[in-house]
Amino acid sequence: MELRQLRYFVAVAEELHFGRAAERLHMSGPGLSQQIIALERDVGVELLIRDRRGVALTAAGRSLLDDARQILGLAETARDRIREAATLGSPLRLGYVSWLPDDVAGVVGRSVAVRVDEWVLPSHTQADRVAEGTLDLAVAWIRAADASRLDLRAELLYAEPLQATVPGSSSEEPVAASRAVVLVDDDESAWSSWNRYAREFAADTGARVVTTDDGGITGAAFHGHVRRLRAALLASPKRHTATTPPTLGVRPVDPTPLWTWSLLSRAADDRPAVRHAADALLRHAGSSRWTVPPERPWWLPSDDPHRSILDRSGPSAPELR
Repeated sequence: MELRQLRYFVAVAEELHFGRAAERLHMSGPGLSQQIIALERDVGVELLIRDRRGVALTAAGRSLLDDARQILGLAETARDRIREAATLGSPLRLGYVSWLPDDVAGVVGRSVAVRVDEWVLPSHTQADRVAEGTLDLAVAWIRAADASRLDLRAELLYAEPLQATVPGSSSEEPVAASRAVVLVDDDESAWSSWNRYAREFAADTGARVVTTDDGGITGAAFHGHVRRLRAALLASPKRHTATTPPTLGVRPVDPTPLWTWSLLSRAADDRPAVRHAADALLRHAGSSRWTVPPERPWWLPSDDPHRSILDRSGPSAPELR
């Protein structure tokens, strides 16, 4: 059982309605239902009775509800004590998704110890972990609304230009976004951030959306989709572990999609160690020009928290603003 699953269960048990619980949790109904099913699978019993009249707790569900409330209360107390006990010399836990600056410890310096967390998880999960206090900092993608809901500070660390993988050879000649294809994955638990980004990009630019269920957003399966569709596929910011075949190349996209990596921390976290580490990483990002957008027209999702910063550095595509 995971704490967030218990939090989801408590919301459904208190609301006795998946729609109201999902609205309370600021998540989708199907996503909430999947998490409850996963929890029931984990404990091995049915916790909720679902029928046309609504939702009701089983005997097992009523038993779990009291325990879940106590567990969540204890977790919150433990988080508060951990935060109070933190000092400048305590190791900071830094989480990431698929990109991280090289030599983080060297960038931050010796005055603050930083431990890169070994759990490489999706952006929405890492944001939740920072909000819950199990991470001090994370490098992840986030929407402005989610940063506000989770009470997180999101500071721009890298505006990564995304490119297209194409049949044939690499070229600097851009592919029109309207001729590109974006893959979305059925597995929302792993790919919800990318799926949201890809669908909005397609809606704004006319790119075609193709749904996959084979993990083909990255790796060898992604290259297989390029060959099968014989089209320019927008590459996600997830780093490929498979080498690009010689029959495929890379080209820029017009307008250039920018994927913004935020440095996330809790808005109320005023510990000197956290601020020191964040400031050091942000200075390094500035000197490396990671926060400067490309000169050609670029695109961002409407709710990107860094639009105003990037607009001051260089204008986005006028027709897409």
